[in-house]
Amino acid sequence: QLQLVESGGGSVQPGGSLRLSCVASGSTLDYYAMGWFRQAPGKEREMVSCISTTSTNIKYLDSVKGRFTASRDNAKNMVYLQMNGLKPEDSGVYYCAAALGWGCSGMDYWGKGTLVTVSS
Repeated sequence: QLQLVESGGGSVQPGGSLRLSCVASGSTLDYYAMGWFRQAPGKEREMVSCISTTSTNIKYLDSVKGRFTASRDNAKNMVYLQMNGLKPEDSGVYYCAAALGWGCSGMDYWGKGTLVTVSS
């Protein structure tokens, strides 16, 4: 049973930065593609990033390209999302999720989420 726990959310001013972390337990992350998703009130959940098992393929939502960086450290069973130049529209609950396989469709495990609020 894979467990995922996010941390690093909070409130920040526009233009600020946050780094989200996700720690996994119960299994090694070597076999999982890892995604970050977010959901703002009244909007659909969207995939922010997807990173393959060995970091050879990383995808980003168009609106965060150049500002967000996803990474992983399989030896530590950790994944990260560095968020720079934050905008109010980045606000929402961010979820860490794992898919057994290459891609980030049909995620198998989800964290409970961490809230990010970007406002003046």
